[in-house]
Amino acid sequence: MTLTQLKPEVETIISNTNETVDNRLLSICQLLEQHVPYYNWVGFYFKNGDKDELKLGPYVGAPTDHTIIPFGKGICGQVAVSNKNFVVPDVTAQDNYIACSITVKAEIVIPIFVNGENIGQIDIDSNTPDPFTPEDERFLEFVCQKVSEIL
Repeated sequence: MTLTQLKPEVETIISNTNETVDNRLLSICQLLEQHVPYYNWVGFYFKNGDKDELKLGPYVGAPTDHTIIPFGKGICGQVAVSNKNFVVPDVTAQDNYIACSITVKAEIVIPIFVNGENIGQIDIDSNTPDPFTPEDERFLEFVCQKVSEIL
């Protein structure tokens, strides 16, 4: 399934009001991890109340110890501060990287905005070196925009 073909699937999940928000987010994680071969860990992080930190939300992939990430730390923490997409083709080239698994080679993080405020992000790890294209970025921006509608 191409990224374009996944868009209506994402919209169907988002519009299913019979499911909780967390269940819909988990379903999106599962959809992406199952249908994009180089998406090996897919999860959401959200601002943790009034604290300058992110808290792990629904995800699929290997368990992680990184359930809380301070703003500015790692790729996710940097996106929480910069409010910008962050594509990392090679995680070993990043000084401020939090390793979740030795198998991870690349990462992409896209912020989620609600009323202009960065309230969270989608985080994707890949075991493939440099797999993410501008098409991935646009697709994940679409996913985040759809997710923002239910938050």
